[in-house]
Amino acid sequence: MALFGRNNIPLLGVDISSTSVKLLELSRSGHRYRVESYAVEPLPPNSVMEKNITDAQLVGEAIGRAVKKSGTRTRAAACAVAGSSVITKIIAMPANLSEEDMESQIQLEADQYIPYSLDEIRLDFSIMGPSANDPDRVEVLLAASRSDNVDVRVAALEVGGLQAKIVDVEAFALENAMALLGTSGGALSQAHIVAVMDVGATTSTLSVLEDSKIIYTREQLFGGRQLTDEIQRRYGLSYEEAGLAKRQGGLPDNYEPEVLRPFMESMAQEVNRALQFFYSSSQVGAVDMVVVAGGCASIAGIDGLIQSKIDTPVLIANPFASMTAASRVRAEALTNDAPAMMIACGLALRSFD
Repeated sequence: MALFGRNNIPLLGVDISSTSVKLLELSRSGHRYRVESYAVEPLPPNSVMEKNITDAQLVGEAIGRAVKKSGTRTRAAACAVAGSSVITKIIAMPANLSEEDMESQIQLEADQYIPYSLDEIRLDFSIMGPSANDPDRVEVLLAASRSDNVDVRVAALEVGGLQAKIVDVEAFALENAMALLGTSGGALSQAHIVAVMDVGATTSTLSVLEDSKIIYTREQLFGGRQLTDEIQRRYGLSYEEAGLAKRQGGLPDNYEPEVLRPFMESMAQEVNRALQFFYSSSQVGAVDMVVVAGGCASIAGIDGLIQSKIDTPVLIANPFASMTAASRVRAEALTNDAPAMMIACGLALRSFD
């Protein structure tokens, strides 16, 4: 019997992006979540390139520092591979098959759906529900990624003293976090089609969700590193100093009008451009709301500027809006980092599956 009715193993959500490791641990009481521990730790330059880990040792050491900084005692973790390195397919299978029989049949037929040999991939599936066209069949989501994408993440977690219990897909983690945001009331819970613009360090990803399921994803090269590079160039700072100054302030008076404001204008244009791409390739007339996530979403006033350009309600992502936090968690830091914690939050929620 599990003590205090906790039969799920607590998991740390570990999001490995191109510039940092974000770690999050949640607990739940009834329908209320609490942030037990969290940390954000910068990664050494070039240890992750375009979402591929190039140095598992360096990434693992950063994970170890994040674990220590967070104060968590949990050692089981959920991490994710980028959507661009995953093949997903929805197939229909007989509804009367047991999960074991379904797994055997998928293994036998996988080469029909996946263009790699089975020795080179990790494959998993999830039953989504009855098929709309045939009541005797169910829709099954297949997800496959090359083994080395998965293994390098597992290895990095091990270096950091963690054990990978779940390797998810970033898009599914985002769906999890968005489902949580949608239950916290407000305008988002009424929105039928929501666009999430996640502005990372080097890449921005637009994901459009219809009733909490992703129907469209597109990446474009734009991110916060452009702002860091400009600060570095303009003020003669090292990359690390520029990154710190960007977050903590202390730059000369001309920073806001001459450096930050042009970057904000560019970011608003990128959001608009990404939405126009989506509209031109889909039957959807307009999205009901745009949620801005990622580190750049913390820039003061960015929501109003984007909203003025796209004429659609804009919300800054905060997965912790209706959560409490343990006393060791610094509330101000958590609020500031919240927009960048969506993937980590979606992964940490896997504790309660």
